[in-house]
Amino acid sequence: MSLTVEQVKERNQDLIKEVLEVYPDKTAKRRAKHLGTFEEGKPDCGVKSNVKSIPGVMTIRGCAYAGSKGVVWGPIKDMIHISHGPVGCGQYSWAARRNYYIGTTGVDSFVTMQFTSDFQEKDIVFGGDKKLEKIMDEIQVLFPLNKGITVQSECPIGLIGDDIEAVSKKKSKEYDGKTIVPVRCEGFRGVSQSLGHHIANDTIRDWIFDKGDKHPEFVGTPYDVAIIGDYNIGGDAWASRILLEEMGLRVIAQWSGDGSIAELENSPKAKLNVLHCYRSMNYISRHMEEKYGIPWVEYNFFGPSKIEASLREIASHFDDKIKEGAERVIAKYRKMMDAVIEKYKPRLADKTVMLFVGGLRPRHVIGAYEDLGMNVVGTGYEFGHNDDYQRTTHYVKDGTLIYDDVTGYEFEKFVEKIQPDLVGSGIKEKYVFQKMGVPFRQMHSWDYSGPYHGYDGFAIFARDMDMAINNPVWGLTKAPWK
Repeated sequence: MSLTVEQVKERNQDLIKEVLEVYPDKTAKRRAKHLGTFEEGKPDCGVKSNVKSIPGVMTIRGCAYAGSKGVVWGPIKDMIHISHGPVGCGQYSWAARRNYYIGTTGVDSFVTMQFTSDFQEKDIVFGGDKKLEKIMDEIQVLFPLNKGITVQSECPIGLIGDDIEAVSKKKSKEYDGKTIVPVRCEGFRGVSQSLGHHIANDTIRDWIFDKGDKHPEFVGTPYDVAIIGDYNIGGDAWASRILLEEMGLRVIAQWSGDGSIAELENSPKAKLNVLHCYRSMNYISRHMEEKYGIPWVEYNFFGPSKIEASLREIASHFDDKIKEGAERVIAKYRKMMDAVIEKYKPRLADKTVMLFVGGLRPRHVIGAYEDLGMNVVGTGYEFGHNDDYQRTTHYVKDGTLIYDDVTGYEFEKFVEKIQPDLVGSGIKEKYVFQKMGVPFRQMHSWDYSGPYHGYDGFAIFARDMDMAINNPVWGLTKAPWK
């Protein structure tokens, strides 16, 4: 028997109260502000966000270095990104996000390679500036086709005060003006990887845009757009780019999956920035709007309903040629989408999902699930800000459980009590829930699948959700509550 909305709200509040009872009073009071139930008509989701995690809980967040190197800068394929500090941070962030790219690895593309200054005790004591200079010299000899270098600072760099800016400027002059970007993304900065996104955006502004026009030969068109905040995980940006080009637009830059430094440099010449991951790239989008007059629009290419709405929204910024192109693209893929839904919706209808992811996915993927007849009953952000939760109100239903920076304990208890048919979260949570007998999909990097963006991606998304939920393996194991 299904519950009414009011019964769901009452159950959620009882569940939150039960979860908080295990904490000391002060901790319970702090965590209570991050847990709630969405009330339809409210301007946000009613939870506090973007504050420091409580020491001692099992948070799922990352650090500023992860936000800069692992998200924003790392996928730029023709630059070399030095993890400046001890080897562990670089090793752990090595090619973990499946940022696909076209190029020859080690020759003109370097995304899946790892460059580290491998700090030792003597470097902490005496400083690592000379070591950083030597590394850059070696890079120039071994990888002469690289188009630039970034220095991704790890925690010790900020603590000992190394002057990576001076080294970068010095070496840039030695290498005839090569772009070398120092990024102060030490992991201790901020409360999560979100500040790393912001820092990386600011370095693009200061060390790329503010260095002048390096491509005066560029010839623009009225239909030039830049894809911002798509990291091409599993080929997502390619699946999105196809649709934009089919409707008549010219994509002059991808940020930053399969992107190049030349694309970054040419971005201020776009007529429109189409923004996928609002959280990680809204800063540079706002800057380009203020300085260059380039409007930006957030789009959602998860599931046919949201794709159609997004294509029309993007087209509304152009003339009738592009508007007609958008309708042509929608019509072209409608039969294919109907076939996907006809195949998988009977197998997935009324199944329930709980999400906990970063960036935009706690809200953007909801439409794709709903296109398959599924219901998202709980969602939350690792490092969301208040404006993320405001945007989420347009996606979630009345009574949805909301949890910000959820702890490992809280998430397990929520799943145990609500008993969803599927959990979508990250690699740290995957095996916990699978051992509990709960179907799971890794929604950070698509569980080695993808793309999930665009019309082609939706077919893969539907297949993967069906494989997860209806896999016969779940008949061979039991969840603790069964």
